Amino acid sequence: MGGDGDVVMWCSGDMIPGVVNVTAPAVWKTHIKEVLFSQEAISKRVAEMAAQISADYAGKEVICVGLLKGAFVFLSDICRQLSVPNVIDFLTVSSYGHSTTTSGSVKLKKDLDVDPRGKHIIIIEDLIDTGTTLAWIQKHLSSKDCASVKLCTLLDKKSRRTPSLNLKIDYVGFECPDEFVIGYGMDFNEHYRCLPFVGVLKPSVYAK
Repeated sequence: MGGDGDVVMWCSGDMIPGVVNVTAPAVWKTHIKEVLFSQEAISKRVAEMAAQISADYAGKEVICVGLLKGAFVFLSDICRQLSVPNVIDFLTVSSYGHSTTTSGSVKLKKDLDVDPRGKHIIIIEDLIDTGTTLAWIQKHLSSKDCASVKLCTLLDKKSRRTPSLNLKIDYVGFECPDEFVIGYGMDFNEHYRCLPFVGVLKPSVYAK
């Protein structure tokens, strides 16, 4: 065991503090510096956020818009706990490519399939850092005559925010330190998305 193709059960105390009973490729254990937010902590916080959104939109229907690919895990978890009627749709934009930092240029690859006119929109994102992409998407959706457009993110990396954007985030799971994070839908070169926790990737992995 231990090769690139091996899959093993990671156990509590097995190299990475905070990891309990996670099935994942064995080699990935050597790529993770630490766990920032455990599966249990994320589950608890997502439930709290879903309850707040449900209270805020009582008596209304919402369109939950996930940004592919990173938001798919967070989106599915939070929508399954909403008590208000909801529709799920997706946007695909690009601003990273194969780099670890945003390019500052946003390209729309897939727009909404549903008509958002007159509807309440909640943009669901895994992580917001500079805010450039989300500000662009918020403006894009606001131009479609929506009743409202709000932002919801699991992780808020405030230290990297572009001050001039004055971006308002309505629902935040956790404040995130300025680290390269993976897991719970987030990736590096499409790896690590399936990990149930949010961890810090070792610089040696992405600085090659």
